[in-house]
Order: sequence, then C-alpha cells, then structure tokens
Amino acid sequence: MARASRMSVLKRKRESEKAEKAARKREERDVEKEFGKPKEKESGEASQDDLEAYGLFQPDEEEEEEDQD
Repeated sequence: MARASRMSVLKRKRESEKAEKAARKREERDVEKEFGKPKEKESGEASQDDLEAYGLFQPDEEEEEEDQD
C-alpha cells in the first residue's frame, strides 16, 4: 500500500482549518444580520474608557474632588 506523504496530510489539514474558519465567519455574519448588530469599524484610536482602563487617564471624578478642596 502506498503511504500518504506527510506534506499532503498537512496540506489537507490546513485546507480543512481554512474551510472551518470561513464557515465560522459566515455564521457570525448571519448572526449579526439576524440581530441587526452591525460590526463597528475600528478607528485605531483609544476611547476614554480604554485610556482609563490602562491607567493612562484619570477619571473626571478625581478632578472634581481636587477642585472642591
């Protein structure tokens, strides 16, 4: 019997993974269409919440407390 070469096995594995990924993306798009939640485009800029989460920007509440003192 002929043995399948390792390269052809890996190629089939890559192709099946690629097909599975495409199927997941199609399913996600269908779900988004069904529930009417369009995907937001990424602007590449951090929002106020992102900056606060990383600790790069202090929330406004602390500034108000300092102004009252």
